[in-house]
Amino acid sequence: MTQSAPSAAQANKSATPPPKEAMDAFRRDIDAVKKEVGKVIVGNDEIVDGVLIAMIAGGHVLLEGVPGLGKTMLVRTLARALDLTFSRVQFTPDLMPADILGTTVLVEEGGQKRFDFQRGPVFAHMILADEINRATPKTQSALLEAMQEGSVTVGKQTYKLEQPFFVLATQNPLEMEGTYPLPEAQLDRFFFKLHVDFPDREELHAILDRTTGTDNAEVRPVMTRQRILELRWLAREVSVARHVQDFAIRVLQATHPDGPGRPEMVKQFVRFGSSPRGVQSILMASKIRALMDGRFAPSEDDVKATAIPALRHRVNMNFEGEAEGIRSDKVLEKVLETVQKASK
Repeated sequence: MTQSAPSAAQANKSATPPPKEAMDAFRRDIDAVKKEVGKVIVGNDEIVDGVLIAMIAGGHVLLEGVPGLGKTMLVRTLARALDLTFSRVQFTPDLMPADILGTTVLVEEGGQKRFDFQRGPVFAHMILADEINRATPKTQSALLEAMQEGSVTVGKQTYKLEQPFFVLATQNPLEMEGTYPLPEAQLDRFFFKLHVDFPDREELHAILDRTTGTDNAEVRPVMTRQRILELRWLAREVSVARHVQDFAIRVLQATHPDGPGRPEMVKQFVRFGSSPRGVQSILMASKIRALMDGRFAPSEDDVKATAIPALRHRVNMNFEGEAEGIRSDKVLEKVLETVQKASK
């Protein structure tokens, strides 16, 4: 497994608690971003937190929810608050890789002809890949390669993508006909999978008040691109206690049917559990969550809070689990409960 950033184990060996001033600045900056996003986005605090955690960690997010819940608005608003470039790609069956990455065209200038690369929408800081499962596997893989490698190869030329580079891909859980589900190995490239719930009555009132009146909230930039990269490395400096890291490892192992400490539900309904990327995501998310809460180090509660979004797309149900309609969230809740009991 290739990782461009230091592994969690390597980071822990040299990690030192960040100075209190740096931690306070981290929390203050994140709160400022959330305040700006809150001018436009109603509710969905967990989704906003999850997206910010994944972006600071250098990961990407798979967002699942029915149309009309503000997924596009969330990414566009975040891009404004973070002063980042934004592009949206609507995935369709006839979308080609060149429509995302760009293509080389013949240009005539001053009586001379030359080949010029026209960059596609992937060359932005924040990408909304709308309904990614509607495109063919060939097109999906083009975007997922850019997500993993941070670069685009067209012909013999490789172009680096400017950091931070963040992809938020959406899936519609209602319409599955004519779709191309992402393979497990490609799902594993996403840091988090987040579920967008339907708003309650009060949130619907707030949405209507903001969208059917004359008020037009103006979102201002409150963070720079360089500051995001600084926060990313600050999060890596957070140390993790050995027992917390061990708790995360035991959660990962318990997602496997033959893993130590797994509950009976895993043995019965799971075909295979999460890869090591799952526990890497849990630890990085726990570090960032601790900083957002004003703490120097993550706890087991941080692991429990981040485990489900980090693992739900990495745990694959077997035939019996699919037939019974068992969701990975339910399995992971049982895993966390079992591992927590074993720790006492």
